[in-house]
Amino acid sequence: MKRIILAMMVLIMMPVMVSACGIGEQTADGYENATIAHTHDHWQQGASSPIPFILLDVRTPKEYAEGHIAGAKLIPIQVLAERMAEVPHDKQVYVYCHSGARSSRAAKLLAAKGYTNIENIVGGIVAWKDAGYPVEK
Repeated sequence: MKRIILAMMVLIMMPVMVSACGIGEQTADGYENATIAHTHDHWQQGASSPIPFILLDVRTPKEYAEGHIAGAKLIPIQVLAERMAEVPHDKQVYVYCHSGARSSRAAKLLAAKGYTNIENIVGGIVAWKDAGYPVEK
């Protein structure tokens, strides 16, 4: 009976876990590209998400101050290599910048350093705002 209940729980949780992260197509550089909608869905789950995550903003401090995704950690691309220890290995890491160029470079760097749960947010903060999602100042 316990096995049946456990199997049912796994089947029920599978769609939630699949929609949370890590199932997209991996790039040749070792990270995935995440859509704004996918990222927003996971962001809305917050601390209750079955898959822990962080949002990593790799823009400049000035850009960050002008508006960022609530809860995002700022580590500018220019200093990411020196501050790698601040990026957890045990969480899904969503990386974003203004439109996606710097974040794809950051995602590639993280993947090259052994990170396995990296998702580059396609379109960056511009796409986030265009979708009508909130930013914090």
